[in-house]
Amino acid sequence: MRDVVIVDYGAGNLLSVERAVKVAGGKPIITSDPKVVASATGLIVPGVGAAADTMRNLRERGLDRVISAFIESDRPFLGVCMGMQALFDISREGGKHECLGVLGGEIVRFPEEAVVPHMGWNIVNQVSEHPIMAGIETGFHFYFVHSYFAAPTESACVIAEASYAGVNFPAVVGIGNLMATQFHPEKSGPAGLRLYQNFIDLLS
Repeated sequence: MRDVVIVDYGAGNLLSVERAVKVAGGKPIITSDPKVVASATGLIVPGVGAAADTMRNLRERGLDRVISAFIESDRPFLGVCMGMQALFDISREGGKHECLGVLGGEIVRFPEEAVVPHMGWNIVNQVSEHPIMAGIETGFHFYFVHSYFAAPTESACVIAEASYAGVNFPAVVGIGNLMATQFHPEKSGPAGLRLYQNFIDLLS
């Protein structure tokens, strides 16, 4: 059973991710200790909440630099929901907030006329090949809860897309061992568990 470190920075949803990792065949380790994060084989940053709170909590715990260094080491990393949005340069949620800057682009709000949050099951269509989507048919449904979405500067990082309120937005992004989902795999039934299994399979 492979160890999977789940970062605790004060956001919710940790127990759901922990359970999903267990079911998918991994050994979850929840921690806020930067040393444990730095030495992880595989790392998951989940998240529920706002960008300002997320980035403040990461910085106060010294986790922002550790997470960036982990990603630079090319070990398997999975960001979930806010954990995905934090990877980009800037979030426009409640102002302008600098994020980790691992991926180029901004986090922007759905159009004003859209009902937010976008909450519930939505079709996800794969647009480029990546091991994180192995065995998951395009057009599968995943569970979303968000009012903002990623607008990358480079489309090459987009693995899968979804659509809401007339906007096509990245549902899965990734480059190499860096992977992230806007949806919540841990709340997405068999397809979500398969995604976690795919992530665990990438661990050496």
